[in-house]
Amino acid sequence: MIKYYLDFEKPIEELELKIEELKRISDGKDMNISGEIRRLEKKARDLRTEIFSKLTPWQKTLLARHPDRPYTLDYINIISEEFVELHGDRKFSDDKAIVGGIAKIGNDTVVIIGHQKGRGTKERIKRNFGQPHPEGYRKAFRLMELAEKFKKPVITLIDTPGAYPGIGAEERGQAEAISANLMLMSRLRVPVISVVIGEGGSGGALALSVSDRLYMLEHSVYSVISPEGCAAILWRKNGDLNADDFSKASDALKLTAQDLLQFKIIDDIIPEPLGGAHRDVEQTAKNISEKILEALDELRAKTPGKLTEERYKRLKKIGSFVEES
Repeated sequence: MIKYYLDFEKPIEELELKIEELKRISDGKDMNISGEIRRLEKKARDLRTEIFSKLTPWQKTLLARHPDRPYTLDYINIISEEFVELHGDRKFSDDKAIVGGIAKIGNDTVVIIGHQKGRGTKERIKRNFGQPHPEGYRKAFRLMELAEKFKKPVITLIDTPGAYPGIGAEERGQAEAISANLMLMSRLRVPVISVVIGEGGSGGALALSVSDRLYMLEHSVYSVISPEGCAAILWRKNGDLNADDFSKASDALKLTAQDLLQFKIIDDIIPEPLGGAHRDVEQTAKNISEKILEALDELRAKTPGKLTEERYKRLKKIGSFVEES
């Protein structure tokens, strides 16, 4: 049973609660209401299909932040047969907002790195709500250097509202840590594959997404700023902002996987089960794993020089401009 429903899912919640109640009533009793349950299940499925076929960018943003949505460690535990987590940046501390280590996916040994938001108040505080400090990015830097040393592919899973903007993080070189990652990832001589699994926000996401192949889950988002931040900059005057402002900002930012595929910023969209990744974590993980292995098969045939050359060309092609006299 889903623990949390977003506002636009409330009609689905009512049906699914009724289905659960009927199942509870009929459990162990001589009652034949299976026909009614099947009818309601079909109705709920049809309603879910209708609602999710026309989600707005703001609704997709809320879905990307869904409290039940799988995080990096959830996927790692499913798609990898073995995972040895490595800790610390060897300079300051171990940032729990970024996890990483050596994993085996299929027959491939890879270095996998990702943001981790955490569930429940205690773990979210421990993970800093998925907002890394400089030491988190320096940990990622160290692991990517390790991957290059031992000629192992790098896999990154992106899910962060952004890098932590606190004074301590700035004092320890937040901008420098992010820019160092961008430079390193642009010249790594091993395959680099990135997947946006939830929320890809600002430089905090970019620091793990300079890659040979960039994919997004169907209901994930990826942008230079959050809709709330965008709305606050553009439209806050005397009054408070509301959901309409956030919705307008989401439309303008073009942050959905579908928009970014159209702009050729990402390479492909990884499908999610109907209702979102949290509805069937195993299937979502399988979809991610298949896409990663498919990309590895393609990229491992390229020489290190060819990889860096094509990565450079790929990045240069992003964006366009028009000159007017």
